[in-house]
Amino acid sequence: MKLIKSILIGAALTGTVSVAAAQEQFIPILSYRVGPYAAGGSGFFGGSIDYMNLVNANGGINGVKLKWEECETEYNASRGVECYERLKSNSGGASLVEPLATGIAYGILDRVATDKIPMTTLGYGRSDAANGKVFPYVFPLITSYWNQAAAMVAYLGSKEGGVDKLKGKKIVHLYHDSAFGKEPLPVLEAQSQQYGFELIKIPVAHPGNEQQSQWLQIRQAKPDYVILWGWGVMNAVAIKTAQRNGFPREKMLGVWWAGSEEDTIPAGDAAKGYTTMTFNTPGNYPVLDEIRKKVYDAGKGNLDDKARVGSVYHMRGVTAGILWVEAIRKAQEKYGKGKVMTGEQVRWGFENLNIDEARQKQLGAAGMFPPVKTSCEDHEGSGAVKVQQWSGTKWVPITPNWVVGDKALTRKLLEESSNKYATEKNIKAACMNG
Repeated sequence: MKLIKSILIGAALTGTVSVAAAQEQFIPILSYRVGPYAAGGSGFFGGSIDYMNLVNANGGINGVKLKWEECETEYNASRGVECYERLKSNSGGASLVEPLATGIAYGILDRVATDKIPMTTLGYGRSDAANGKVFPYVFPLITSYWNQAAAMVAYLGSKEGGVDKLKGKKIVHLYHDSAFGKEPLPVLEAQSQQYGFELIKIPVAHPGNEQQSQWLQIRQAKPDYVILWGWGVMNAVAIKTAQRNGFPREKMLGVWWAGSEEDTIPAGDAAKGYTTMTFNTPGNYPVLDEIRKKVYDAGKGNLDDKARVGSVYHMRGVTAGILWVEAIRKAQEKYGKGKVMTGEQVRWGFENLNIDEARQKQLGAAGMFPPVKTSCEDHEGSGAVKVQQWSGTKWVPITPNWVVGDKALTRKLLEESSNKYATEKNIKAACMNG
């Protein structure tokens, strides 16, 4: 009798385990925690994993727990594609993917559409992927490089008294010599012609440790502003080299991937006054306190250094986690609460996001990032940014409101570029149904 009872208990437990396993939503993590870009990767993916741990600690998404598996890409495009292929079918199939690398995003761009796995490219990647009619499975959420470039010009124009006052000015685009660094050029070149400023393009070879010749060019050109479109070790080197060459850091405006504590702290006093774009407002938020309490105090924090919680990269990762979870939650509203969503269903969720100020407040993230409202025509959902400045010890927002550049221009370029891509790939541009 005892034997029969133990068999029945074992069967019941097995059944319970299989039901629990069936209620897990799988997200592959294409991370990079080694190499010259490790600070960005560890902070961002640490933040997104911390948020997923928080969601699980709070009972999941209507009871569905999140599950993830990491694969180290080293920010290498071919390795990233390998990681994607290795993980995409695990644990019932990937819900979404976020490589946080322009090269990897380009490498799997066509694959995600075939595999029906939505890819987020949070603040990077192909800007024209905001056109969901052509790129139904790609979501450059919050804001793209093109809208960031347009906002940069708008902000620099405001410092001069209006964008028309940029006429005759010199602006250097000091950029990482990669697809990432070249991405904003269509907007900067168009606005150079539109407003009459001289655009001086100066590339920096990966990883960016050596910039003497570039700053010699800058010293000779005597520009009014330098846009630093850098990544990883390149940024601190640029800031320190600017100081040695007597170029004011207040006249440097960095891309948001050149605007973290890991970029400024290594530069020491040279970084004080340096400004960058950002799509997160620096500061503390209830969601971060909840992560400290429920995740780190429970010994489940992803970062070795708890002091990094709430840093720029970490906050960006938390933001990504919020967007992922809200897309899955939105999909559940349509396809069934408490059910595991397929990649196709999560795609619909991403295309119908509406994270307004009221929803941000409910999530403990009011004002942490701009409101996001997506549609088939707009997979970006915002386009707004802020400017932040390094005080010497922390980042401080210096634009009280969200800044938006010339969206009519970026939309025109987006339509032209995405339609050209559709023609090349023989894609019939159309909105997808659920």
